[in-house]
Amino acid sequence: MTAGSVLGVLAVLAIAAAPSLQLFLLAWLLAGMAMSATLYAPAFTAIAGWAGHRRVRALTAVTLVAGLASTVFAPLTALLLQQLSWRHTYLVLALILVVTIPLHWWGLTPAWTPLTHTHKNASAGERARVARQPEFVLLVAALTLGGFCVYAVAVNLVPLLTEHGISTTEAALALGIGGAGQVAGRLVYGPVLTRFSARIRTVATLTAGSLTTLALAVVHQPLALVGALSFAAGAARGIFTLIEATAVSDRWGAQSLGARNGILFGAVMAASAFAPWLGTLLATALGGYAPAFAVLALGCLLAGVLVRPHHADARG
Repeated sequence: MTAGSVLGVLAVLAIAAAPSLQLFLLAWLLAGMAMSATLYAPAFTAIAGWAGHRRVRALTAVTLVAGLASTVFAPLTALLLQQLSWRHTYLVLALILVVTIPLHWWGLTPAWTPLTHTHKNASAGERARVARQPEFVLLVAALTLGGFCVYAVAVNLVPLLTEHGISTTEAALALGIGGAGQVAGRLVYGPVLTRFSARIRTVATLTAGSLTTLALAVVHQPLALVGALSFAAGAARGIFTLIEATAVSDRWGAQSLGARNGILFGAVMAASAFAPWLGTLLATALGGYAPAFAVLALGCLLAGVLVRPHHADARG
């Protein structure tokens, strides 16, 4: 994560200084590599390894703080853009990002559980085995499809609402209410939802995502009701983040945690990366965002069907 922070600073500086579109895109590829090394995926794996049975509380704390990132930096970036050019704005953001380098280097110091010699020798074979395990494959498929649907809903909510007569400002407000819903969902996950099995939590969350997405496809007025639906959809989205974070450790514990999480998070991240474009493409193909949201609701429901019980779910 320290190396990712260093690469992130260099990438943002390269974005700011890029003299051509080609180098600008290359700088963004470097930024994507930095994000893969510093955001949720590596943080969740580290926390699950350090926190043990207390991982849900630790994961919730991280996601609550990280969930405020856009709340803090979106208006800060807008303020900088009012005073500076976009290139100088990126330079300021790069300077802020430098702070994360020593925080990672000195802050992420808990000792890892030592691996035995046998585990080290079997690691490559173990990674190949878990990648082919049918239950794990279905879990990856379910969360990838579910992740695509919930993220596509989030990024396409504003065009959905403006398409049906709501102003851009009001649509942005509804989207912000959804962000508040994410925080609320994460707050209730630990004390409420962890009482149920991993499968029940996952299926219930995906079902809630499906129902709220379908409701948003149908209901576009009044704004107060749309805001309430956005809040509910945001809550499901916030819970989904923690479902993803704990999916492997809840089912298999620390066994091949890094290998499993790498595959799972990589698949979900790829789906979320394509969600804005494919969501818009779907709306274009179907003649509007409302039918696209209906299809996304169906996809979320299908994702829940793919989730299979695990021996660790017996208590639920």
